[in-house]
Amino acid sequence: MQKIILQLIKFYQKKVSPSMGAHCRFRPTCSQYAYEAISRFGLIKGGIKALWRVMRCNPLFKGGYDPVK
Repeated sequence: MQKIILQLIKFYQKKVSPSMGAHCRFRPTCSQYAYEAISRFGLIKGGIKALWRVMRCNPLFKGGYDPVK
């Protein structure tokens, strides 16, 4: 299941994201953060970290450099 999710993220990065333009407030981008978090921590813990990151990607949060920890 983890491999499928990672493949979906890569598909999004290559096919969907370029047509939407750059909107992420963070570096690395939210999709790259999700890929790294899931790769490193597994589907559950990494998925929770990725979800929390996406929820923070809005004008109420400062943004900037936020690596996977």
